Amino acid sequence: MITVVIPTHNPKSAFLERTLEALRGQTMPPEKWELLIIDNASSTPVDSALVAWHPAARIVREMELGLTHARLRAIREARGALMVWVDDDNVLDASYLERAAAAFEKSPRLGAAGGRSIPEYQEPPPKWFRLGLAPCGCRDLGPEARVATWDAAKPEYPACAPIGAGMVIRKEAMVPWAEAVVADPRRQALGRKGKSLTSGEDNDINLTVLRGGWDLGYLPELSLTHLIPGTRLTLDYVTRIARVSYRDFVRVLDIHGIRPWPRISRLTIPVRSFRAWLACKGWRGPVERIRWQSAVGQFEGRAQLE
Repeated sequence: MITVVIPTHNPKSAFLERTLEALRGQTMPPEKWELLIIDNASSTPVDSALVAWHPAARIVREMELGLTHARLRAIREARGALMVWVDDDNVLDASYLERAAAAFEKSPRLGAAGGRSIPEYQEPPPKWFRLGLAPCGCRDLGPEARVATWDAAKPEYPACAPIGAGMVIRKEAMVPWAEAVVADPRRQALGRKGKSLTSGEDNDINLTVLRGGWDLGYLPELSLTHLIPGTRLTLDYVTRIARVSYRDFVRVLDIHGIRPWPRISRLTIPVRSFRAWLACKGWRGPVERIRWQSAVGQFEGRAQLE
């Protein structure tokens, strides 16, 4: 069985309805998968009428705020051997679940996988905006499937590792991550909470899966539409998430024994940041400023290494 998990906190009604409508239209009959909504301390509980159409739907309230707590609760509640993580602004293609099940049945070493996440902007993006400047939960790596394995002699984070949107993962491959997170405050701090932009948890999950002996995959036949509101297209938002994401990425790599950049003293951050401003030409415009903020995030991450 597949468990589709939607962790959500104060969702936008129109987005969640589109997410659920896409699930309702899946080619895989609903009798073959369960729907689990983790309502993460929403001010107004998610209405159970939204999922009345599904014969195996549950809405579970998790009152400890944060994506990490929502994920841990989902792992405890899920009955399926395969979990599909769907954000409350993801619209899956109609064959998503059917294709995911087929891919994992065909590849028993595949621990986690994702595919294309195509943006649908709710407002026209500003002229300077482009995908890849900072994480936004969207990507398209092309029509060829890719697989990554762990190389202990040359550990690195694979470019084809799945993102959180639409991630498909075997429950047995994810349980070790859950067990590790519960015992490690550093890893608990990587999950997004409320309005914070803290990130890195998806990277942590992927590296845990890889180090557990599983493969990671990019499967282009898995495709979803990611609804992007205008609030995620402002210069302020993009610069902040670029900075935080780079900081947390350095921290995640270090947890898994990957340290491509040496530790630095926190006292050197102002000087390094100024040099990076000059190198990135941060005064020229939004793109250069975002790149500069990514560099600052890297410095902050390196300064936090032990």
